[in-house]
Amino acid sequence: MPPLTSFSTYLSELNHRHVASSASTNSELIEALQNGSLDVATVHVLTAETQSAGRGQHGRSWQSPRGNVYLSLYHPVHMPISGLLSLIIGLELAKMPVIQMLNEQLQAQEMTPIGVKWANDLGFYQQAQSQSKELSKEQSITDSSVLDSALDSALNSDVANQRTLPFNKLAGILIEPVTKAGRLIGVVLGIGLNVQATPKLTTQTSEGMSYQAISLQDINERLPLETRSASLLDLPMLYQQMCKALMAAMTRFEHLGIEQPTGHTYYLDSFLEQFATMDALSGLRLRVTQDYNNEEKVVTGVACGVDTHGCLQLRQDSGKISTLFTGRIDVIY
Repeated sequence: MPPLTSFSTYLSELNHRHVASSASTNSELIEALQNGSLDVATVHVLTAETQSAGRGQHGRSWQSPRGNVYLSLYHPVHMPISGLLSLIIGLELAKMPVIQMLNEQLQAQEMTPIGVKWANDLGFYQQAQSQSKELSKEQSITDSSVLDSALDSALNSDVANQRTLPFNKLAGILIEPVTKAGRLIGVVLGIGLNVQATPKLTTQTSEGMSYQAISLQDINERLPLETRSASLLDLPMLYQQMCKALMAAMTRFEHLGIEQPTGHTYYLDSFLEQFATMDALSGLRLRVTQDYNNEEKVVTGVACGVDTHGCLQLRQDSGKISTLFTGRIDVIY
């Protein structure tokens, strides 16, 4: 456990509590709020070194090895939660100094920067040509047959002979409402950020999703030695940056709620403009699989941002724009 002196005054003002292990920081925080152990009118933060039953989206498990950030922040709310919130959180997390510093170095090396993947992830898609370049650089692969084999293992083929590009997932966001007596009183924002440890995903643990885990340490080690920074891996510093990002996200979300009845769109336009610069899906060709009455519906097209409600916009080959609220995303080429 990090020494208590390493935690800042800022975190103590947010009623921060750190534990060595939690079944799930989201679950533990929600239970304490609902049973009256914590004041629902104030912000609370819970961090853990590991989780024994970490949770992701749609009931999926979240592997929680030591060395990473598992953080949940409770914030009182007095307005309905919309699909924009997870995107706003993703944007504010991507604006953290640690991510911005990494992105500057990645772009200087002509590598794909960390962005926000609709609807609740941070990471990036490594383009096929970039993967080829990195494999040859890092592993000194000169034989073309060996290189092709290495790329084939990273890029999957489906029955339609469409190749899918795996998402390099750095962080995930889990938003859960907190209710009392059937009334919404607040929201818990759960963030899992891979810092020093990269979860090893198998077919079972990835649960059918086309992604692979990556950590801040992995990304840092891809950079030239003289540009690497050990400070990226300081957990107390990351706790503070993440809490500031989450508080900024809630303020931004509240501004949107206040603005909406007025008919003005200043805050909304500002968000959409900033999100477009960090949209990890922008311009990529997607296959989106949705479940309609227990039947799969597949839509393909090019990602073209999000709408004012936070829905994914997909330009189909016919030119029609589809608005998608949910679905499994595969990047194809």
